[in-house]
Amino acid sequence: MKQLLYISLFTLFFSCQSETKNKITKADDYNQFLNSEAPETSSKYFDLWNSKIKPDSIQLTSFGVVAGQYDAYFKATGDIEYLKKAEQALEKAVEIAAIGRAGYRRALARNYISQHKFKEALVQAEHAQKIGGGLEETQSLLFDVHMELGNYTLAKNYLDSITNLKDFGFLIRAAKWNDYKGDLTSTINYMEQATKKAENTKNEALMLWSYTNLADYYGHDGNIKKSYQFYLKALKLDNQNAYAKKGIAWIVFSHEQNPEEALRILDAVTKNYNAPDYFLLKHEIAAYMGNKKESAINLDAYFTNVKNPKYGDMYNAYNIDLLLNTTAQPKQALKLSEREVANRPTAESYHFLAASYLKLGDKEKALQIVENYIEGKTFEPAILLTAAEVYKMNGQDGRVKILKDELSEAIYELGPSMKSKIEAL
Repeated sequence: MKQLLYISLFTLFFSCQSETKNKITKADDYNQFLNSEAPETSSKYFDLWNSKIKPDSIQLTSFGVVAGQYDAYFKATGDIEYLKKAEQALEKAVEIAAIGRAGYRRALARNYISQHKFKEALVQAEHAQKIGGGLEETQSLLFDVHMELGNYTLAKNYLDSITNLKDFGFLIRAAKWNDYKGDLTSTINYMEQATKKAENTKNEALMLWSYTNLADYYGHDGNIKKSYQFYLKALKLDNQNAYAKKGIAWIVFSHEQNPEEALRILDAVTKNYNAPDYFLLKHEIAAYMGNKKESAINLDAYFTNVKNPKYGDMYNAYNIDLLLNTTAQPKQALKLSEREVANRPTAESYHFLAASYLKLGDKEKALQIVENYIEGKTFEPAILLTAAEVYKMNGQDGRVKILKDELSEAIYELGPSMKSKIEAL
């Protein structure tokens, strides 16, 4: 009996030590930000400008101001209606503008990027380039669009054309380029420089964007403590920032293995923020906990939101993953994957196509896609996991082992739900 008691105490001691080692967050740090308030979606200033817009209006300034405000409301609420209203205002501005046309086309292109209408964004960016004016802004935009479309050689050319180590816009794009290349050290170095630039200007919008992006990069690099600190810095600037709260919830879930607390954070967020992917994350966490009821409620909330046709192709990637791994509809997944490849021929799109063929039993076709469109073209763990599964089904154990070793170090990014999948490779 004494021996059993010693063993139990020994196990408990080391269990507590492990829990303490993983513990980074403190509820006292972020509880103050969880009292979600419904964001303001109107103001006297906005109403004034909005009232000037008529069906036959030529009040160009009104369209620009109103579009910017609608975009801000979209970011605050996650409601697609605001993004679409911004699109309508910008399309009207592009139609009637006699001066400043390049700027309105750039703004419309950025709206299209948010909607994952990348080819439409490219059209607007190229029009802006032809018009002239704001050349560097247009070159920066073209870098962004070509990165989204997987045109990496063109993207690098545009990045080279705006090279300026003192410029915030260049630094954040240099960070993105190095992230794509798998050079996280350079990525973080550039993003840290950009963050300092933003702080020096005291521009809160740039600071907020920098803090959340730097937090993401630190997380990718395994520096969870710094990631957490920068999400908190973002919340001190904007106490309703849903993205920063989601980042903290992920740390609590994936690193600290505390799904109950992660759900508590996300429940507070989704009271007033309705982007579909937040409900999908809640579904994932509840499923991991074995809470079938909570999992089903949040999955239903996701589908209810995302069926709105105004979302267009914004949630194709999420929907394909669900079709493959949750609802077991590989034929529908294949169809949507083909659409995504046509819209955006990147390694991410092709990995969904490969996964669809694998689920349908065509392992040779899946391997062909991996070898032609994924190998050596990405460092994203989720994509490499698909490649490893394809290699395994094709009996290429050497390749599987290499990727398995890499993926074992990426469990934080992939989430604890993927641990058993990686171990089974």
